[in-house]
Amino acid sequence: MKFNSEILDLETKIVELKNFSKEKNIDLSLEIEKLSKQRDEYLKAAYEDLTDWDRVAIARHPERPYTLDYIENMTTDFIELHGDRLCKDDAAIVGGLCKIDGKKVMIVGHQKGRTIEENIFRNFGMASPEGYRKALRLFKMAERFSIPIVNLIDTAGAYPGIEAEKHGQGEAIARNLLEMAGLKVPIISVVIGEGGSGGALALGVADKVYMLENSVYSVISPEGCAAILYKDSSKAPEAANNLKISGHSLQSLGIIDGIVKEPLGGAHRDYKCAANDLKSVILSSLLELSKLDVDTLLKNRYNKFRKMGSFTEKTI
Repeated sequence: MKFNSEILDLETKIVELKNFSKEKNIDLSLEIEKLSKQRDEYLKAAYEDLTDWDRVAIARHPERPYTLDYIENMTTDFIELHGDRLCKDDAAIVGGLCKIDGKKVMIVGHQKGRTIEENIFRNFGMASPEGYRKALRLFKMAERFSIPIVNLIDTAGAYPGIEAEKHGQGEAIARNLLEMAGLKVPIISVVIGEGGSGGALALGVADKVYMLENSVYSVISPEGCAAILYKDSSKAPEAANNLKISGHSLQSLGIIDGIVKEPLGGAHRDYKCAANDLKSVILSSLLELSKLDVDTLLKNRYNKFRKMGSFTEKTI
């Protein structure tokens, strides 16, 4: 990404000046403000013309806020619910009841880890069948009590391990798609980082689907696509641009309903700002959807996905 080294150098200098100012009790606010403005100018220039491959890198940033970070910064009274009532609790999917500005919602999302230990515990955000069955259990609970659903999508894909396949990975994802299409409560899904393949779609059948500005949503990773199409995974940047995985491309194709702006430099730079912007979009969508009766809600949801894609018939 353009100017990345300059941005890092400026941020290092800002931190050093702040520490020096605190230690020596010297007012260096003017110098810090000057460097901060210069950094923001570099950030604005760097993020002005991003490629889809650039957005892949930002979506995978290790400091990017995950589901639990958004829950902490935009909800209250969160009660996490565990287990699929069949086998086990999959830590790659988290969910539970909470309030957003006093509005009761069921929130469900993929959860990655930051440390090696956390990522092993969360399986790098790649859910097993038990995770998707847990999500479906929470969806059904929300429907039973007429509580709207908010899903936060952030996964490279469903876990492809042998154990997951033995436990019915494909069936669990397909079941979620089927059941979510008929849930009689409003559903909002937001891609907050990576939206990979069926692992993302299992939480993606919704009345409103949004993407954060620097998130990606695709049937396959750029590396996987490059390996299949070009027999060369180093062509991932080319594949990313051809896959049309950015929010702007997907909105123009009618796949998503809107893009949630991120703080300058990405959501990882300001968790609270990112959460507040996302909260505003969720609340406005819930207000809009709450005005619809159940029949209209379900009809609109069906038509939304039914009209995706196009084809042309040719007579030979």
